[in-house]
Amino acid sequence: MLERKIVSARALDQRDAKSALSLGADGMFEGYASVFGIVDLGGDQVAPGAFAQSLAQRGIGQVRMLWQHDPAAPIGTWLSIAEDWRGLKVKGRLNLAVARAREALALLREGAVDGLSIGFRVKTARKTAGGGVRRLLELDLWEISIVTFPMLPQARITAVKRAPEIHIH
Repeated sequence: MLERKIVSARALDQRDAKSALSLGADGMFEGYASVFGIVDLGGDQVAPGAFAQSLAQRGIGQVRMLWQHDPAAPIGTWLSIAEDWRGLKVKGRLNLAVARAREALALLREGAVDGLSIGFRVKTARKTAGGGVRRLLELDLWEISIVTFPMLPQARITAVKRAPEIHIH
């Protein structure tokens, strides 16, 4: 039987909590690809509502699921992408007929890869007072990747189904 780690709602409510993501044996998962109001390693901060126009126009079918932002490495499809109070919540399915997706599933289960990252074009942004942070107000979202090192450290996998332990006697 596969064991599932559960992340409490209280942990999700903390601003510095990592994104929760659970991973099923069938490659189904969910999590946060972006978190609002937090400055990433590049000095960007995504504002609530930044994805709304893009999602309305593009729809989830035109947002690709990639491995490490490689356009030659699609690994699945998104089942839902929506903004909530915390950020950009996603649900997707790895295509287990694709070798790289099976590899990603194995790495996710082991905790070797635990990040999500967005690929986008900036439509509207403003520098904050002092100019140190670029506040992203409207984005054209075109892909979400499973990555080793996300630009936004809070966009991470925190709960996965683990493969059963194998005991050799």
